[in-house]
Amino acid sequence: MGDFLEGPPVDRELLDFVVRVMDRAGRMSVRGFFGEWRGRRKADGTDVTDVDVAVEDLIRGELAARVPDDGVYGEEGGASAGSSGRRWVIDPINGTSLFTRRVPLFTNDLAYEDEYGPAVAVINWPMSRQLIVAGRGRGCWLLLGEEPDPARGRRVRVGERSGLGGARTQMHNPAGWPEELLTALHRRVFLAPSANGVVDLVTGRIDAMVVAGPALGYEDVATLPVIVSEAGGRVTDLDGESVLTGDMTILATNGLLHDDFLELVAGLAHRRDVRDLDIGE
Repeated sequence: MGDFLEGPPVDRELLDFVVRVMDRAGRMSVRGFFGEWRGRRKADGTDVTDVDVAVEDLIRGELAARVPDDGVYGEEGGASAGSSGRRWVIDPINGTSLFTRRVPLFTNDLAYEDEYGPAVAVINWPMSRQLIVAGRGRGCWLLLGEEPDPARGRRVRVGERSGLGGARTQMHNPAGWPEELLTALHRRVFLAPSANGVVDLVTGRIDAMVVAGPALGYEDVATLPVIVSEAGGRVTDLDGESVLTGDMTILATNGLLHDDFLELVAGLAHRRDVRDLDIGE
């Protein structure tokens, strides 16, 4: 089970368009990172800043100009209904808690879903000038530098490790993991702190990525089916269900290791209650 792409290849022009949009979003994010902004705590306890809102507004404006009939869902602006049956999903700054602490590991995320399902995805790391773009039937591409150009990108694929023992595995949000999950993985694989996440997976720098703990939002996972699948990997939640409709955990692997990971964590809880931890502000 999991997310497998169906439908014809997307238009190459669409990839060029989303790269241009997300490059602009990234430049705005970088200016905000080094500038001044106002922030607040949302009702769900997460952070939002003026920069999150401005970046989402920029992306929405670009989409309205090019595809006015498409629906849009953004983390900050909510849903805007469209008439085409197609939809864009925006996470303007994925990792706002990092952004507000001046940690340069946040991303700008955009996903596109057409009548067949997941179709295009972009994750931009503006501070390190890395951008991953993938389109259904078009592969997964890494673009580097100040002016990302799909024509000069490098097509990337996951690694070929087939043995679970010692598999290089990035762990995300481990403070929210239950002890049993952390221990089970620690005994079999090489656990490492989160770094560049999915870009490390699709370039073969790591073999797997696990995200557990506090549940993610749809905008946090919407880019993954296209990016991971087009790079030759596999992504599900930790129960092996669709990452888009499961319990909002993530297991992304090179594909060869996926079933072994699922067997390893089968039946284990995915989150712990961290409300009583005195972690400060």
